[in-house]
Amino acid sequence: MNSITTGLFAASSETEPPSARAAFFVSDSTGITAETLGSALLANFPGVPIARQTIPFIDTVDGARAIARDIQEVIGAGGQPIVFATVKSVAILGQLQVPGAVVIDLLSGHLTELEDALGTTRSEQLGQFHGVGDIERYFARMRAVEYAIEHDDGQSRRGLDTADVIIIAPSRCGKTPTTMYLALQYGLLVANYPLTDDDFPTEDLPRTVNAHASKCFGLTTTPLRLSQVRHERRPNSAYSSLAQCTLELRRAEDLYRRNGVRFLNSSTKSVEEMSAVIMQSMHLRS
Repeated sequence: MNSITTGLFAASSETEPPSARAAFFVSDSTGITAETLGSALLANFPGVPIARQTIPFIDTVDGARAIARDIQEVIGAGGQPIVFATVKSVAILGQLQVPGAVVIDLLSGHLTELEDALGTTRSEQLGQFHGVGDIERYFARMRAVEYAIEHDDGQSRRGLDTADVIIIAPSRCGKTPTTMYLALQYGLLVANYPLTDDDFPTEDLPRTVNAHASKCFGLTTTPLRLSQVRHERRPNSAYSSLAQCTLELRRAEDLYRRNGVRFLNSSTKSVEEMSAVIMQSMHLRS
């Protein structure tokens, strides 16, 4: 494997227990599609520990052979790896078909169906599946990411009237990752605002967002979960204490109810699930 590929491989690997099932996400482009679709399938098996390795830009047979050797090493150690592939080249895909590995081609079946439906054959150009496609849509998403960064954690009041949604919640309830996901995946203009001690006691929403109450969506969680998350950031502090977390969550939920703000509990939901609920509740479209 060349040095560039090795660096990407190492950077995108997750530390997992030795008993975890190895899953390779292999792509001839960025690997985002392979990882997204593969992870969506694996999410249906929450009890199975997975050691994930995303390997992008495998667009040559030699590169695929290098990956095949890594797969063989896992098999040699007694593992049964799963390979999720978004690779258009039959020759490259063939190199990944290592005996003892389960190879799931995430493209071929659907492309064949589309060929039949559209009455034409697929393009052989590598990586075209991952192309920008709609340049205006691409730039809209980039603008949304810039907006999310500017308005993260209540840093800016500028342009809040243009926001599609304003996520409000106590610290560490999942505001920022949800904001960035909605911006990057759907091109939505999302701001978020932290509810702090300075915002209470109050009957109304904080002054910064009160004029935009109809755009607000609240997040909450369980006191224990919030305490655990905060403890990782500030261990043994008043900020992470169970009593403080309980107080902040109770005040936040009371505030949501008084002001008719829709909200959800983030403790057992992924960012993708939270984003879907927010979009549905707020009637948002990408």
